[in-house]
Amino acid sequence: MEEYDFDHKIVEVNGINMHVVEKGQGPFVLFIHGFPELWYSWRHQISFMAKHGYRAVAPDLRGYGDTTGVPKDDPSKFSSLRVVGDLVELLNSIVPEEDKVFVVGHDWGALIAWNLCLLRPDKVKALVNMSVPFSPRNPKRKPIESLKAIYGDDYYIVRFQEPGVMEAEFAKTGTKKVLEKFLTYRNPGPLYLPKGKPFDDSPVILPSWLSQKEVDYFASKYEQTGFTGGFNYYRALDLNWELTAAWSGAKVKVPVKFIVGDLDLTYNAPGAKDYINKGGMKKDVPLLEKVVILENVGHFLQQEKPHEINKHIHDFFKGFSST
Repeated sequence: MEEYDFDHKIVEVNGINMHVVEKGQGPFVLFIHGFPELWYSWRHQISFMAKHGYRAVAPDLRGYGDTTGVPKDDPSKFSSLRVVGDLVELLNSIVPEEDKVFVVGHDWGALIAWNLCLLRPDKVKALVNMSVPFSPRNPKRKPIESLKAIYGDDYYIVRFQEPGVMEAEFAKTGTKKVLEKFLTYRNPGPLYLPKGKPFDDSPVILPSWLSQKEVDYFASKYEQTGFTGGFNYYRALDLNWELTAAWSGAKVKVPVKFIVGDLDLTYNAPGAKDYINKGGMKKDVPLLEKVVILENVGHFLQQEKPHEINKHIHDFFKGFSST
């Protein structure tokens, strides 16, 4: 398996020990993963970009995988200001010679990438973001309150709020099964995790793009860390809202390509399609150059359609690489 010829290292940044995987030489590309994922979600992209003359780098974010040094019992340590701080420090530490780098984000990683561009646009040459569109801050209402009002109490983000509760339910289900259920989720509707029985009993049939060996890699890491680190990003959503008041109405002023699958639950959220396709996102992200909707593709698009995604990333960054 090609994963094994990646370089793994631990970099001390912002008071934590960040596990970073990299390969290749050339312009720097930072890959930011989501939930329930790891650097490993980018295995196909790291190989591809390295072969095409880039230095591809993917960390495990704080609370995930082999990155250590964050107290998991304190969700305030997972605010977007801290996570963006980790990434800025990582860049300063391992690529001090480059003023600006390429960034690729997916799921929570996309949210973090949007924040990175809002807080430090001077650091980002261009961004390919996937699954989660930019979401302007609503100054009148906290996020969890809004999500509860739209989706109710069984909605996954609402269910993740109470410390310890989902941890216990996921432990009962079993780490591997939880990951299989998430990674193979293809329902365009919202994700509900009913109390006491978050998942149905139907057996999981792995799709062609996800091998048992790959699931086992994710499972081996989550068995060590548990899910609390990942949940804490959701538990800090209201805190993020409080901390980012100064950026209300701010625009993302970085060149962006946005990619989403038409079966992705994010694309099918109320209002999302109109916002993405009818000019709303372009207002908030004025340098949005291209929106790509992949047909019959679910949420984990960089793993489901690696060749297409690799090509989209490469084609977009190529336009900036000569400068």
